[in-house]
Amino acid sequence: MSYFVAEKSIVREIWKNTDAVLLIFAGSAAEFALNKAVDWLYFTGKIPTNPLERLFSTVEYAQNIVFAENELALATIDKITQIHQGVEKSRGQTIPDWAYRDVLYLLIDYSIRSFELLERKLELNEKEEIFDVFSRLGIRMGLKELPKNYNDWLIDRTIHLENNLQKGAFTIHLFEQYKKHLGNSRYFILLEIQKILVPKIVFKMLFEASNFPTKTLLKLYKISKILKLDHLVKVILLPKKHKESINNIGKYETL
Repeated sequence: MSYFVAEKSIVREIWKNTDAVLLIFAGSAAEFALNKAVDWLYFTGKIPTNPLERLFSTVEYAQNIVFAENELALATIDKITQIHQGVEKSRGQTIPDWAYRDVLYLLIDYSIRSFELLERKLELNEKEEIFDVFSRLGIRMGLKELPKNYNDWLIDRTIHLENNLQKGAFTIHLFEQYKKHLGNSRYFILLEIQKILVPKIVFKMLFEASNFPTKTLLKLYKISKILKLDHLVKVILLPKKHKESINNIGKYETL
């Protein structure tokens, strides 16, 4: 059986890890709030009004691609493309191609950053493999001007960060929604996690320096996983009403 992502791929190792997936979207939530195309979120209104539900929906799409047989994965990508085309048709405008690339770049970058924060440094060939998987996803979606390899992506990623971010009213409103849906304590933890995940340029636009010992707490969390106590930590940190969705993220962990 042929898969879109090879069974032994580092991409599968990352995306079957519940903690890594949550970090990927924590970092992406911070950076995308700064994106100059973030107004597209407000056209449908779905993410601003219910960001956590949209997070879990996006995770489901992503994992369906990463772990599915090739034809099913391609069908999922095509469905995502059709959804975006429907939104464009409703608005009577086209989402800029650079905005599509930005989202693709988020998946590449935060896949790497999240895994390295939780587990270990990735080898260059592993980073190239992550780039290749998401590049093929972008090609299937019809994206233009994609980098040819990981090194070219690093250059283009920097250009995108420098050109496509701005802090505005949408940024502020999105973070207000994060706080509303998470509550004060969970929102605080989200911010501290984001601070150690995001690129420097994103940090400077969003945050101030913090002395909160986030990395030390992550080390303690790793110990809790060894002791099989991490489920208790998740119960404390994550809203109860999303327990089923969180468990669903981890359904591939035994693969």
